[in-house]
Amino acid sequence: MEAGEIGGALVFILAAAAAVAAAVSVGAVDFSRPLTAGAPFDFQAAVSWLIGILDGTSSAAADVDGAWVAVRAGVIAPVLQVAVWACMVMSVMLVVEAVYNSVISLGVKAIGWRPEWRFKWKPLDSADEEKGTAHFPMVLVQIPMYNELEVYKLSIAAACELQWPKDRIVIQVLDDSTDPFIKNLVELECEHWVNKGVNIKYATRTSRKGFKAGALKKGMECDYAWQSEYIAIFDADFQPEPDFLLQTVPFLLHNPEVALVQARWSFVNDTTSLLTRVQKMFYDYHFKVEQEAGSATFAFFSFNGTAGVWRTGAIRDAGGWKDRTTVEDMDLAVRATLKGWKFVYVGDVRVKSELPSTYKAYCRQQFRWSSGGANLFRKMAKDVLFAKDISLVKKFYMLYSFFFVRRVVAPTAACILYNVIIPISVTIPELYLPVWGVAYIPMVLTVVTAIRHPKNLHILPFWILFESVMTLHRMRAAMTGLLELEGFNQWIVTKKVGNDLEDTEVPLLQKTRKRLRDRVNLPEIGFSVFLFLCASYNLVFHGKTSYYLYMYLQGLAFLLLGFNFTGNCSCYQ
Repeated sequence: MEAGEIGGALVFILAAAAAVAAAVSVGAVDFSRPLTAGAPFDFQAAVSWLIGILDGTSSAAADVDGAWVAVRAGVIAPVLQVAVWACMVMSVMLVVEAVYNSVISLGVKAIGWRPEWRFKWKPLDSADEEKGTAHFPMVLVQIPMYNELEVYKLSIAAACELQWPKDRIVIQVLDDSTDPFIKNLVELECEHWVNKGVNIKYATRTSRKGFKAGALKKGMECDYAWQSEYIAIFDADFQPEPDFLLQTVPFLLHNPEVALVQARWSFVNDTTSLLTRVQKMFYDYHFKVEQEAGSATFAFFSFNGTAGVWRTGAIRDAGGWKDRTTVEDMDLAVRATLKGWKFVYVGDVRVKSELPSTYKAYCRQQFRWSSGGANLFRKMAKDVLFAKDISLVKKFYMLYSFFFVRRVVAPTAACILYNVIIPISVTIPELYLPVWGVAYIPMVLTVVTAIRHPKNLHILPFWILFESVMTLHRMRAAMTGLLELEGFNQWIVTKKVGNDLEDTEVPLLQKTRKRLRDRVNLPEIGFSVFLFLCASYNLVFHGKTSYYLYMYLQGLAFLLLGFNFTGNCSCYQ
């Protein structure tokens, strides 16, 4: 067991201990009150009452209100109370996980920790006439794409301009496009760079079997791929800086145990709308907190599918690319880790990319990631448990933190508690919601989310409401992947718009007229009606709680996103 793993385990224990201490101080460990909430459920009495309702002999039939109160207190409230405490347990798991990651991230920031402290890094000597280029390893750059009309030029140009000896690099464009016009444009662009002396290969397939994983796997079968020591991967909308390889490859060259070097994403359109601004908050937390904490402690995190460099031998050792889930990148990362390989995250190296510009595109992307992650948990839990090349602490981290809490608990607890139980609770006064679960824990989660990017504090309220809506999609996706329901392995490519708005040489495809049902999101609109009704009920009949202000805002968020409003004055995308 390494020092990083020991440190990570100690911080996790401290975070859990702090959560328990806080629970004791606010009386959260006293379960006597919620367990006695509501009248005890008498099954025989309930059956007798139901028979009386059906034959008209029961006095309760004439007293609908009394019957409702009896059923509500004896049946509905106890069932919901169980759900409440299940959500409370999951919320505590979430807050411990968030505090743990944030403490590691803040500690890394405070002491100025860098990957070079743990892994050797030396710059490569520039090629000269005496030394030549033989000391530069052979690098393959793969660019998978599918009908990427708007961005194909950007990614190809950025890859071809990477600073690396021309005889030691191969650019491989893996074009799965189904549109002949786009395929022709991409091939012509490759020929353009060939004429400039760039070693670029244009590769296609007869079918899209396996989607991105299938394309990457096919690309590795080429002769020149076998000769490459390292493989850099960039999605079609990613534009690495010219010194990307010079910054990342030395980690692989000088550390034979390292399989992956992952760079951070930056965005060319993060200020174009409120939608892209809140997305940036999500990714800032992911990279600054989750990826950084995983790299600093266990040298493990999920490969982001792009903007990273792999050791070719590690890919082959892990079994290569597999298309069994929609998160082939995470799949490969987990399998490589189980073989004993380590990962390095370099947050100082950033690669420009594009955020989904429409709400529906973002939902499809999140569904694919959430469903794929939960499905991979189902497929690989046993493999992680019985792996021989990693420590017991690392197994716990992977199974509990990386998979269970982040892929299953996080979307489930947030959606059920804040979108279902709290709105319904205003109509069921017998239901007990502990203030520490509905107020203190969300406050802590908000603080630890915002603490690493204080510049975005003004966006925080919108982010909270937006994430409330997204939990609905993520929970559905997680359950779909975990239970392998219909559509769990569905792959829809995220639509890009490109950032070169002045480029008039590439003609745009003709836009198709959308039907009204394609312009609105009925589930969001229906949910907004439900929230507005619950908020209005709470406003009129206060009872013990006053959640109506939050529910009105929550309902408004569902309604606006139901009409695809993204904060850029263009409601119909």
